[in-house]
Amino acid sequence: MKQLTKSIMFAAALTVSAGAAMPVMADNAQTLDQLLQQVKKDRISEKKVNKKREAEFLSDRSKMQSRLNKSESDLAASVQRGEDLKAAFSANEQTIVDKETELENAKGTLGEMFGVVRQASGEAVGRISTSVVSAQYPNRTQLLEKLSEAKKLPSLVELEDLWFALQTEMTESGKVVRFKTDVTKLDGNVVSEEIIRIGSFGLIGEEGFLRYDAENEQVQPLGRQPDSHMVSSTKSFLDVQSGLAPLYIDPSRGQILGLLTQKATLTERYHEGGVVGYIITAVLFIGLLIALERIIVLTLMGGKIRAQLKNLSNPSDKNPLGRILKVGQENKDADVETLELKLDEAVLRELPKIERGVSLIKIFAAIAPLLGLLGTVTGMIGTFQSITLFGTGDPKIMAGSISMALVTTAQGLIAALPLILAHSLAAGRAKTILSTLDERSAGIVAAHAEQEKA
Repeated sequence: MKQLTKSIMFAAALTVSAGAAMPVMADNAQTLDQLLQQVKKDRISEKKVNKKREAEFLSDRSKMQSRLNKSESDLAASVQRGEDLKAAFSANEQTIVDKETELENAKGTLGEMFGVVRQASGEAVGRISTSVVSAQYPNRTQLLEKLSEAKKLPSLVELEDLWFALQTEMTESGKVVRFKTDVTKLDGNVVSEEIIRIGSFGLIGEEGFLRYDAENEQVQPLGRQPDSHMVSSTKSFLDVQSGLAPLYIDPSRGQILGLLTQKATLTERYHEGGVVGYIITAVLFIGLLIALERIIVLTLMGGKIRAQLKNLSNPSDKNPLGRILKVGQENKDADVETLELKLDEAVLRELPKIERGVSLIKIFAAIAPLLGLLGTVTGMIGTFQSITLFGTGDPKIMAGSISMALVTTAQGLIAALPLILAHSLAAGRAKTILSTLDERSAGIVAAHAEQEKA
């Protein structure tokens, strides 16, 4: 009996440990009967709770089933609507194709005319927008741009405006007219002045040739005017009120004048030679100064010698020949060999004064082309470096180094030519003086030898 009681208590304890409320119940039960009643009571209560939950689950299941049915119904409706829209889209596409075909058939020859209008408008936009006629008649391109991009047939008014724009350009291209307009100066100031339009070839004003900036719709002077004789013809043309007058015009309608603005001036080309070019200039400048000094000195010296030749009996110390003659007079009692040695010594003493600087001019004349060759090599090295870094895609990158190579070569030759000429002049005058001194020295020795024999 004790063993049975223990088993029942153990089972009750396990049952109690499975629920949260059971420990309290077990604690409240004082006997096994109370415990049994309590368990039965709890089982009845638990069944009620389970039934309530089951009822709730069944209710929720019904609701969810209702929602599922509704969603499936909505999905079916949406799929059906998509099919209907797809069918309507296909039908509309076919309708559009049919309507376009019907429109093309209805256009007939008007379609060809529409294409011609669009093509003519597109071609005229670029020509009229950049034409100098637009400087006098601005705002002519809006209609042309509209017609060139139009998707519908142009109206009669638009066709008349197109004809008017083309006729205006054609008519004004053959006129030389004066008109007043705003000119934007190079410093940014805007001045109203009277200018002349030469057909569609160009504009001229007080500063010479003008250009029309189509992007900003401004009349501006060229950044760099062409040669002075061309600019002077524009000034003469401005003063003419009637008749004919010569004038340089650009037949390319401004393209050649635009290229002239990018042409380097003589000063800019000189500076393209860089450091080597400056050295060549210094060599030329110094060489010419030396040559000028030598030519002047030798010319004055030659004049004094010629004057001395006319007065051999009265030698002067202020010229080489006089000093040679004095040596001859001072040694007239010496023997021939001694006199000859004395005269040779006197001539050699005069030689440095006469030939001083002449050889230096020759050296400078030889150095100048060599410096030009150095600049050529340096420029070509720079060219190859540019090719290595940037490739050959852009010739402008290599143009600077190639220009330096060619400019220094030209500078070297230009410097060498006058230096060679100056050296020839100076050397020739020095040689003439030395020949005179040698000649007179030999004459003195010969005369002295004849006196000794007599």
